[in-house]
Amino acid sequence: MRLNQITIPVSDIPRSRDFYNRLGFQLLVDSPHYSRFLAPEGDTTLSLHIVEEPVVPGAVIYLENDDIDAQVKDLKKRGFAFETDPEDMGWLWREAILLDPDGHKIKIFHAGENRIDPPWRVKSDTV
Repeated sequence: MRLNQITIPVSDIPRSRDFYNRLGFQLLVDSPHYSRFLAPEGDTTLSLHIVEEPVVPGAVIYLENDDIDAQVKDLKKRGFAFETDPEDMGWLWREAILLDPDGHKIKIFHAGENRIDPPWRVKSDTV
């Protein structure tokens, strides 16, 4: 199996659509209740679905970049406000955090080889 898409609830499709489009996602489907994007790199997609109840952020969206310091600097120049600047984390990667219009957490990160193969990885015969 391959991960195809993640769908997150939003309170305002145009506002969220514009945010993700400015972040570099390519708009594939646009309607009053649903939008779908192709990730800036790769073939994973992200969908936005309008909800009437208050949005409760849950999942964290991770966007990997080889040079997050330059990426964050560029995004700040384009008007994105970050909750945290890039910093080295105890789990052996570097990350910065921003929030989308509904408070969904987005982490711009770089993990290198530790993304798939951290020192504490469970060893198995199949992977």
